[in-house]
Amino acid sequence: MAFTPTARQASALKVLIFLLALVPFGRMVYLTLTGQLVEPLEFITRGTGDWTLYFLCITLAVTPLRRLSKWNWLLKLRRMLGLFAFFYAALHFTTFLWFDHFFDVQEMWKDVLKRPFITVGFSAFVLLIPLALTSTNGMIRRLGGKRWQWLHRLIYVVAPLGILHFWWMKAGKHNFTQPIIFGLIVALLLGARLYWKYAKAGGVVKVVVR
Repeated sequence: MAFTPTARQASALKVLIFLLALVPFGRMVYLTLTGQLVEPLEFITRGTGDWTLYFLCITLAVTPLRRLSKWNWLLKLRRMLGLFAFFYAALHFTTFLWFDHFFDVQEMWKDVLKRPFITVGFSAFVLLIPLALTSTNGMIRRLGGKRWQWLHRLIYVVAPLGILHFWWMKAGKHNFTQPIIFGLIVALLLGARLYWKYAKAGGVVKVVVR
């Protein structure tokens, strides 16, 4: 039997997930302000990048998990999880713009064009912006459900770009374990969507033929 939380339970769960999602950010702030980090810039850059990918994967996992568990209420968490992916991506980009370039946009842009792994990461961040801006119910009504869905399929592009960005970052250290794990997770989640899509299309064809 599918579990369906009451309105009160759903609200409490949402608050709990919101607070838990802020824990990594709070930890970064605390460790930085208390001077416990040897390389604070590297720690923040790596941490915000990692958590962007974590939340992208979690967001992509909502639909498959909902289909397998029949917990339709999970869809109500997807928007918040996606916004946290953008939140950590924005922190990741701000760290790059602030500490690497001291808000010199022209120098930052040169770096984006010159270094492929930054180009890819920047492209992923830019594609996340319209998803975050159109995450409200008002924007869904303005765009219309179908156009809104098409726009938000950009996450299927953002996630692979983010993993490619991460792969290139790790290339210098020859440490590909994490990028491979992220890549396999995203491939599995996107593969499940493709399977269900074509299985459904095949089912429709069979019905028509019969």
